[in-house]
Amino acid sequence: MSAAYREVSFTINPVEPARDILLAELSLQPYDSFLETEEGLKAYIKEVDFDEIALAKLNVLKNPETHIEFQTRLIPEENWNAIWEAQFDPILVDDQCFVRAPFHQAKDVAFDIEIMPKMSFGTGHHETTFLMIRQMLQFDFLNKRVLDMGCGTGVLAILACKMGADEVRAIDIDEWSFENARENVERNACSHISVEQGNVGLLKGHDSYDIILANINRNVLIADIPVYASRLEKKGCLLLSGFYSEDLRTITSACEEVGMHMENFLEKHNWVSTKYVF
Repeated sequence: MSAAYREVSFTINPVEPARDILLAELSLQPYDSFLETEEGLKAYIKEVDFDEIALAKLNVLKNPETHIEFQTRLIPEENWNAIWEAQFDPILVDDQCFVRAPFHQAKDVAFDIEIMPKMSFGTGHHETTFLMIRQMLQFDFLNKRVLDMGCGTGVLAILACKMGADEVRAIDIDEWSFENARENVERNACSHISVEQGNVGLLKGHDSYDIILANINRNVLIADIPVYASRLEKKGCLLLSGFYSEDLRTITSACEEVGMHMENFLEKHNWVSTKYVF
């Protein structure tokens, strides 16, 4: 595992809607996490994956109506926690779920989740994680079997466990996320969660789930939706995010091809979370 990460700091003028477009483009590259700032955006990527030429070719940089500048710096592994302590504010979702770091004081809410994010995606700051949590708070997880694909920090799996799920399986292809999710699961004393490194190839024919969560990018979702549907109980639900509102029709079409239909969706800053059922 590479110990070094690259921070890319973007200054955007005007910030919106260019920041959302920039996020969408960066999500197609192997960036692990993002942090919105007053000036624009900070993006984090493993040093071994960083490609400045690809970065300079982003379409959003060519928009004559928007001025975007960026600078980069190398972040050694040992400096990461200090960076998040300075920049990571706790998140409260609908007065029910509080996502915080260990250095924040706990809050008297239904679901208090302690996350040390390191370089993994999923703190509640990004719209997709926030929307997934908001959707989950409307579900009944009691005694359910849950699959969390692309688990990142493990925050969604942890919430499912705290909401009463009987069994939760969390999977991420990234080694850093896998290790971080295991640490966060232990930190929250969630004994019903198993964390694995890999992708949908880990799902066997006999696996079945009542609820499947997948907060991944558009292309991965489209490719994996048939597998999700084949592992979902007929009365189960599939909760997806990681894509923009303009991609909703494409995602929904992919679900309809496997016999599912959209029951509802939530939107925030053009990001979408959707619920599909058979």
